Amino acid sequence: MDPAGDPPAVRAGVRRVSAPPKTAMVLAAGLGTRLRPLTDDRPKALVEVGGRALIDHMLDRLADAGVERAVVNVHAFADRLVDHLAARTAPRIAISDERDHPVPLETGGGIKRARDLLGDAPILVANIDSVWIEDGEPPAAAIRSLCGGFDPAVETARLMLARMERTFGFDGPGDFFMDDAARLVPRRVSGAPAAPLNYMGVHIVDPRPIYAHPETAFGLFQLWVGWAAAGRLAGQVMEGDWMHVGDPDALDAAERRLSR
Repeated sequence: MDPAGDPPAVRAGVRRVSAPPKTAMVLAAGLGTRLRPLTDDRPKALVEVGGRALIDHMLDRLADAGVERAVVNVHAFADRLVDHLAARTAPRIAISDERDHPVPLETGGGIKRARDLLGDAPILVANIDSVWIEDGEPPAAAIRSLCGGFDPAVETARLMLARMERTFGFDGPGDFFMDDAARLVPRRVSGAPAAPLNYMGVHIVDPRPIYAHPETAFGLFQLWVGWAAAGRLAGQVMEGDWMHVGDPDALDAAERRLSR
């Protein structure tokens, strides 16, 4: 295991995806309880950082990377979010409405619910509480690198990761270890007290195992544990500063970093 979590060299003879998928799933149905009182009258996706809504930060990243269509799931304050998204032209927006469920379907359940809109080919999946600044790169470099390293023949998912020392607004002990073949081991599975890499809220995945999961509402992490055990969960390190905007203090930290 590489304790520094450095990205590996590209393996010889492994087929790579030449470009990001044209379709992405943007997970925007969360209740945003940790961001209250900012989310007392709006969805988390419409909380602003750096003068722009969180969801627009992510949608702009996806559009810059070549994503043409984003499926956005909605729940809390759904009408307000739908109205906001109607003004966007890139990427094109499709809405997956979860308001018929008493609570959001979580990350895995939201993707499963949107199957008819997403299709069976690999997709990008993105949270809306993730903002980052890449080192000397164009805005889409990290997402393109993530997708360029994805090989669905040997990986079910590849996660974009930030180094712990370049993470803002995240108070956990780290998420993953990564070996020299880019395979990931979740810290919670390893039993280690800390890990060097954090999941940034963006990944590319073959969605078919998610669709096949028997539950209606479920998180992705439980699937990642199984994929990691099978050697099918991989990672890609983003060299830059990552801001996880999960609560008001983290929002303030992101504002300070973006203002530099």
